[in-house]
Amino acid sequence: MSETGSLAAHFKANIVLYGALAANLGIAVAKFVAAGISGSSSMLTEGIHSLVDSGNQVLLLYGQKRADRKPDPTHPFGYGRELYFWAFVVAILIFAVGAGVSIYEGFVHIAEPHAIEDPALNYIVLGIAFVMEGASWFIAVREFDRGRGEQTWWQAIHRSKDPPGFIVLFEDSAALIGLMIAALGVWASTTFADPRLDGVASVLIGGVLAGVAGLLAREAKELLIGEAADPVLIAKLRGVLEGHAQIEAVNHIRTIHTSPQAIFVAVSADFADDLRMGDAETLIEDLERRMKALSPWITSIYIRPEKRGDAVVW
Repeated sequence: MSETGSLAAHFKANIVLYGALAANLGIAVAKFVAAGISGSSSMLTEGIHSLVDSGNQVLLLYGQKRADRKPDPTHPFGYGRELYFWAFVVAILIFAVGAGVSIYEGFVHIAEPHAIEDPALNYIVLGIAFVMEGASWFIAVREFDRGRGEQTWWQAIHRSKDPPGFIVLFEDSAALIGLMIAALGVWASTTFADPRLDGVASVLIGGVLAGVAGLLAREAKELLIGEAADPVLIAKLRGVLEGHAQIEAVNHIRTIHTSPQAIFVAVSADFADDLRMGDAETLIEDLERRMKALSPWITSIYIRPEKRGDAVVW
């Protein structure tokens, strides 16, 4: 593949990240300018929120590049799970910087309130931001929905092994909620002549970010520890094994994602006692071929002949 074709393929594969990055950078600048002119606490909080989201997209793109490195003697299964590490870093940043600064700024504004000087400017920026964030959210939803299948949205998020997809989806959803809270805070503080309400809006935005960060951290933690493949795929693998006359029992099938699109499969099976060594080798090769045909993500298979009574089954 040419360099131009490779770049095009990279951009297409990461369109969700690039779309979110472009939207957040532009929105962050507009929000900071509006915050500086109007003195709105919730607008400043939203600017920080967009800036943090921009940094998160950069980190995920960096993680994608690091994860794409080829296997070597020190990492024989590749570097795919490094992406999960960067996903966890993103969750920490959202919590520590996004939520932490937002809540701090909110309490400072409540303690030392000052009126918003130009609420109209805030509404204009928030409206533009809502359109841009909405476009980014639409792209994220469309791309994530393509791989959802028959699963519910929450099942798809929980079972997803590709962090950028659900992280951008969560970030954009939190951004849209934050924009609505910021608009409500600006309206309430000017309508009721109480600038402290703008600070309350900042605290609420921080609470939303903290909640999102907690969900992302939990998902990233599970991926770092090592998650099994989809239960549907595992059932199909078992079907291949149990459907063979020379296999008396399948003791266990253990799988783990070594990257979002790479699965290691370990099988313990009780082979027929009269199966000769040469025939066993041919059988294992056939089983591996049939199992790999079930998913292009299966990169490695280990099949261990083991008596049913000797195997550890759970």
